[in-house]
Amino acid sequence: MKNVLVIGANSRIAQWADKMLLDNQDVNLTMFVRNKAKLAPELADKNVIVGDATNSADLEAALQGQDIVYASLAGNVVDEAQKLVTAMDKLGVKRLIWTSSLGIYDEVPGKFGELNTRALPGYLQTYRQAADVVSGSDLDYTIIRPAWLTDNDEVDYETTSYNHGEAFKGTEISRKSIAAYVVSLVNDPTKDVRDSIGVDKPGSDGDRPRREVMEANGFDPEM
Repeated sequence: MKNVLVIGANSRIAQWADKMLLDNQDVNLTMFVRNKAKLAPELADKNVIVGDATNSADLEAALQGQDIVYASLAGNVVDEAQKLVTAMDKLGVKRLIWTSSLGIYDEVPGKFGELNTRALPGYLQTYRQAADVVSGSDLDYTIIRPAWLTDNDEVDYETTSYNHGEAFKGTEISRKSIAAYVVSLVNDPTKDVRDSIGVDKPGSDGDRPRREVMEANGFDPEM
């Protein structure tokens, strides 16, 4: 039985992962949220801790007895990364799965890479700083770099490894697919350790995401 803590468990990716992990007989799941009301009803009556990911005492309390941590955070991610790494070191919890973004290493080639940099300049800088905190630690981390996200109810993904110098591939990926990849790391904690992994939908390569994907993410398709 693996004790798994999901921090930011009410994010749109994490709620897919929560449901998958609750169905896993080998996992004892704890969900850490700032606002329990944002959890889906079928999750809210499970093992939930309400706390603040920038509060070291809250993190340390939640980390007690955990084997694997999956962090799906937004906002002040640099501070959150620093606090989480410090708390995990203090408690002796080694395995961290950290969600970041494509483009933080300028690893997205061609016109799509140019568009991504144009669309997400400050965001990419912040997420790169947070990823550097994680990769600069001695934790057994995996950093996940998703393509542009969709809410499609599908699991269909491929991965690229930053350690192996692989350029990012496609333009989009479903949140459910990212959750499925997270679950694969929980099932095999030795997989993709101390690497930064790009995740995209096979066959979605192109100069830009589809119009509906750009609109769903709040961007002008003609930008």
